[in-house]
Parts: sequence; C-alpha cells; structure tokens
Amino acid sequence: MMKTEELKLTQEWDKTFPKSDKVNHSKVTFVNHFGITLAADMYVPRDAEGKLPAIAVSGPFGACKEQSSGLYAQEMAERGFLTIAFDPSFTGESGGFPRAMHSPDIDVEDFQAAVDFLSCCDLVDPERIGIIGICGWGGMALQTACVDTRIKATVTSTMYDMSRVTGNGYFDSADSKEARKAQRDAVNKQRTEDYKAGSYKRAGGVVDPLPADAPFFVKDYYDYYKTERGYHPRSLNSNDGWTVNTQTSLMNMRLFTYAGEIDSAVLMIHGDKAHSCYLSRDTFKLLKGENKELLLIPGAVHTDLYDRKDIIPFDKIQHFMETYLK
Repeated sequence: MMKTEELKLTQEWDKTFPKSDKVNHSKVTFVNHFGITLAADMYVPRDAEGKLPAIAVSGPFGACKEQSSGLYAQEMAERGFLTIAFDPSFTGESGGFPRAMHSPDIDVEDFQAAVDFLSCCDLVDPERIGIIGICGWGGMALQTACVDTRIKATVTSTMYDMSRVTGNGYFDSADSKEARKAQRDAVNKQRTEDYKAGSYKRAGGVVDPLPADAPFFVKDYYDYYKTERGYHPRSLNSNDGWTVNTQTSLMNMRLFTYAGEIDSAVLMIHGDKAHSCYLSRDTFKLLKGENKELLLIPGAVHTDLYDRKDIIPFDKIQHFMETYLK
C-alpha cells in the first residue's frame, strides 16, 4: 500500500467562485510516484448514473485549486463529467517539502497521478479520461499527453511553455548564451545563499503595489491575483511566489520534444490579444493529426481565460470532450 501523509484539508467553501447546486463536492487525496500526497476537489454531477467520463484539471502556474482550475472543474461537472481540480506538489493543500518548489518532471507526474486516481475510481470509466491544463499547467498537461496514453483528450487554456519563457525570457527577449549565463549565475549564487541561511528565498509573486509603468501583462496578472476577483491566501502568485531556485529545472530542460507523437486529441485555446498567445501558436505547429485544434478567442487577454465564463468557450470544451471521451 502506498504511504500517504495526513493533510490538513479545509472543509468550508473557500473558493474564488460561487458553489454550484448542480454538483456534489468533496475533498480527495492521492499519491504520486514520488510519494507526495496530493489534495484535490472532486466535483460529481448530481443524480449521475453509471460510469462517468472524467477530467483532471490544474493550473495556472502558481495558482491553487480554489482559483481557476476549480472553476473549470465545477463547470465541466455541471456538464456531465466527473472532475477533480488538484494542487500540484509542494503547493496549496498538497504535500511535499520544502514548500513552493517544483520540477517539470514532478509536474507531469502529478497529472499522471491524477489519471491513476481517476482510472481506479469506482464512478469513472477508465477508458474516458481527459485533462485540462491552464496557463503554465497547460504546458504540463500537453507534456503529460506526450507520455500518458491513457489520456484520450487534452485541453490547454491560455497555455504557457514555462521552459521556453524561463530559458529565453518573455517574448524570447533573452534568447542568448550570455543572458542564460547571467541567469544561471544569479540562480546558483542564490542556491549558496539559501544553503547558508537554511531557508529558500521566494520570488515571483505578482508585484504589489503595482508600478504605474508596469507592462500590460503584469497589470493583467495583478487584476486577477491581487484583487477580490482571484486572490487566495494559498496561491503562490497572490503572495510570495515560488522559491528562486525552481528556475534551475526549467532552465535545464525543454518541454514538447515528443509533441509531434501525441496521437490523442488536443484542443489548444488562447486569447488572440494575450501576451502569451505566441506560445500556443508556436507549440500548435508541433502537433500532428486531424484531432488537433487551435482555437483563438478574439479580443481575449491572458487572464480572461482564467475565470471569465462569458469568454471561456465551455460549450466548445464540452463538445470536444464528449467527442473524444465517448
């Protein structure tokens, strides 16, 4: 039997979105192959009968399941799917120490562990499992689809390729040996300082107060993570961010090496006015097959697809999942 750690799970409703009366909600836990116990919210359609199609949801990068991923999970449960929204390792209510760490390898394993859980759930048809990844976890969802053949359909929403952004800078503005060398020097200097201090420096939370001359995409993040719209006390982006040395893993690998070998269905969704849209446009070019689709939402910016139910194309997501999880 896999060893689990006892997590302290909040029982009251503390999401950034209203609770639906169309689904049953509960907390669940499961273990990944690194021995980390993950916490998730499960949403089940009321009066559901028989084995259900299921979807695992996570993201954005630095968010928690009480934010965008939970909204997606609850909405898809209203539409007939059993869903779970999980906190990745080292974040939110999930286990793992030290806190606010991550590695792309563990990120993918977390999605696979969610599929493990759903595959063994009595309420789920294990042949009808999909995943949804938002922002940075959109990239991790697509990377998971490269390796996990149990996944029949993958949706990425406002996707970030965190390995490209970390290695090349925003908009590939630091795509040079010299720039990467400077970044490596800074990260490795911080590693030494962390070891001396016996603690890990944090950075990467959304800047607060917001500078008047902040670029639009920073203002976009602020409008979600730092306001009543999306703030949550367990969200890394809403607070102190990740440990600085998490950049090491992202700098040392690139996602999507085998993206062209994904046979299962993929739907990539992005706002055409999002600063990050180039990441979905470029990554989509790596995919092959008639079951791949890029959907650009006119006029939408990056965080519009976090929680704007009037903009998120849930009808399209539902149709896509019903088509490939039938």
